[in-house]
Amino acid sequence: MTSFCRKVLNRDNKSRAIEDLKLEVIPRKAHGISRKGISENALKVLYRLHKAGYEAYLVGGGVRDLLLGRDPKDFDIATNATPDEVRKLFRNCRLVGRRFRLAHILFGRDVIEVATFRGHHTDPKKSKHTARSEDGMLLRDNVYGSIDEDAQRRDFTVNALYYNIADFSIRDYAGGVDDLNNRIIRLIGDPETRYREDPVRMLRAVRFAVKLDMTINPATAAPIETLAPLLQEIPSARMFEESLKLLQAGQGLATYKMLREYHLFEQLFPAVAAHFTEEHTSQTEQMLEQVLSSTDKRIANSQRINPAFLFAAMLWYPVVTRAEEMTFESGLSYYDAFMVAANDILDEQVKTVAIPRRFTAMVREIWQLQMRMTRRTGARAFKLLDESKFRAAFDLLEMRGAVEGGDTEVLGAWWRDFQRADQGGRQKMVRAINKVSNTRKPRRRKQAPRRRKPQSNSSS
Repeated sequence: MTSFCRKVLNRDNKSRAIEDLKLEVIPRKAHGISRKGISENALKVLYRLHKAGYEAYLVGGGVRDLLLGRDPKDFDIATNATPDEVRKLFRNCRLVGRRFRLAHILFGRDVIEVATFRGHHTDPKKSKHTARSEDGMLLRDNVYGSIDEDAQRRDFTVNALYYNIADFSIRDYAGGVDDLNNRIIRLIGDPETRYREDPVRMLRAVRFAVKLDMTINPATAAPIETLAPLLQEIPSARMFEESLKLLQAGQGLATYKMLREYHLFEQLFPAVAAHFTEEHTSQTEQMLEQVLSSTDKRIANSQRINPAFLFAAMLWYPVVTRAEEMTFESGLSYYDAFMVAANDILDEQVKTVAIPRRFTAMVREIWQLQMRMTRRTGARAFKLLDESKFRAAFDLLEMRGAVEGGDTEVLGAWWRDFQRADQGGRQKMVRAINKVSNTRKPRRRKQAPRRRKPQSNSSS
């Protein structure tokens, strides 16, 4: 074990209690954040709130990433102004959310999210603004408070960092800077309680650990496997957004592996997890490694990605297996069984991760093209090239070839050569396929001429 790992594991494993939070104010000269690293639109919002007499802080991931020398993806702001007060200051503001009321300040496609400081739920007078489930999950949380209370409500120490636009200092409430330096993801407060409040925090712990190349504090990690089923209570629409953050942010393969380690992946994709093996060698697992590795490379190269392709690849072998079972049990043709299986698997999947219809339609199209790509005679091959989802279907075929080998790999190679060939070369390839196809067709057996019934010679 490296000295770094020993240092991390030898730290106090107990999560800091909320009551133990101690504010440390880091002056401008003692930290490396510059306004040059903050987006112009975020600065506009911060300054307008400040000039209007409100407290205004850049908070959470933006501060964390700036301290780590990264370019923040988002700039979120916390203030003591209520959402309605924020809306009065900004004409380009819209209020969103019922569970958490937020103000979005719109600058074209750039959205600056402004949240009012969260408070505690101990005041009976504020009971109408908050609600919990029997498991302790927060269903409604519009209790406002001070910045100190807001810091106590934050999830991880590295997110309880506030950059004050008034004097450019950083307010560190939970030792977040220390944890950043020691590469640790640590929950604020009792981990089980915090996970029950919002089970998605388990996914966030994994995402941050992978994204920031950090280690999850042992006390923070301990309850995850036991509490993982709580994710089934999260609305499937929210889980769709979380799944994209997990798998399409550039570290999808590493994130998938850590999700499996904590038994979180099966909560999101149970049909896929049903094909997992101890050796990690099933076709489904090999496909997952292929598609997630490919997605990570495309993101690193600033290439476009489509969630539909990711889901089509992930769910391909569960659909194939289901179709084969239905063909054997019901006697349906494979094509009909495949169509039924595709609908069944997608219907099951959207219960946990609500893939929008625009993506499920693309998934079905990519799947159908897998079967059509085996038929290349006549004009079929040329027509397939004009299909809008041909390229995605071909990419999936190549990944299948890498997993399955054999005829599938040969088919993928044929389509790769067909795309690269000129018109004459393509026609030559199709003629060769036609010739092979014709030689394989069984000859029709000529029917013997029907015998005529002998006419009767008897006279009437």
